[in-house]
Amino acid sequence: MNIIITSAGRRVSLVRAFQKELKQLVQNGKVFTADADPLASAACHVADGYVQVPLLDQPDYVDTLIKFCTLKNISLIVPTIDMELLVLARHAAQFEANNIKLVLSSKDFIQKCRNKRIIHEFFRVKGISTAREFSKDNFTLPLYIKPLDGSRSVDNYIITCKEELRDYHFKNDKLMFLEYLDHNEYEEFTCDLYYDKNNILKCAVPRKRIEVRDGEVNKGLTLRNELVPYIQNHLSEIKGARGCLTAQFFKHKTNNKIFGIEINPRFGGGFPLSYLAGANFPKWIIQEYLLDQKIEENFEVWESNLLMIRYDDEILVHGYKN
Repeated sequence: MNIIITSAGRRVSLVRAFQKELKQLVQNGKVFTADADPLASAACHVADGYVQVPLLDQPDYVDTLIKFCTLKNISLIVPTIDMELLVLARHAAQFEANNIKLVLSSKDFIQKCRNKRIIHEFFRVKGISTAREFSKDNFTLPLYIKPLDGSRSVDNYIITCKEELRDYHFKNDKLMFLEYLDHNEYEEFTCDLYYDKNNILKCAVPRKRIEVRDGEVNKGLTLRNELVPYIQNHLSEIKGARGCLTAQFFKHKTNNKIFGIEINPRFGGGFPLSYLAGANFPKWIIQEYLLDQKIEENFEVWESNLLMIRYDDEILVHGYKN
């Protein structure tokens, strides 16, 4: 009953959380990691072992991963980045044939999440407001521009005047022109949501994004606010949703108007705050996927008003050759 966390990168806290929870539930259970450059991955150095895998677009990626899982008696894969989700989903039957489970939403839902325009329509169907999208020949300033399939805030722009617009913004068909939700009026939240294997919501933790670095929260605050019942009301069940989802919302500071922004069907970089607040997603995953236990509702288990302030730490690798 070993676990592997793929595209491990800097996710030291996530690896340690799974190690702690697995140790308490499974005798001699180990947490491994996979990365294209494991020697340069901090998470790989704190794991119980690691494997170097090809890049995701290489044809031997899946076979390499399955071979390592078989060698190390790994029966559960926890993915962590957007680009690998569809790759794993497309080969789900191959993993299943090798007795390897994936903590993964359905291929259809993953595809919806990868397209911001489609996920906006998903929100609207669920009764959740979204920022208005303008056509590129008829828009109102200020604008927020972002790619329909982007991540980590790459190619995101706040446009306050026409002089800031470039030909690139108009010619790139992937860039969406959206209504700007002013941070002076709205607070931004990333919500960690846990869906069981039956696609039912079991926990929701809003994290206020106080400071962001490289698209990932650097200072965050858990808040038990209007978003919890709102999410329970609108997103209590999502077809194809499984495991950890990170959903982004904007909430107005005075009238509590809520806008849905995007959903990523994976662990987010700021999840350690929710875990340390008491939302024990790693434990629930182990219980569900390895021990076949039912997960109860856990909307009250976590601590509100818990502030996380992140800082850089060091992991030294002796004898490393670049």
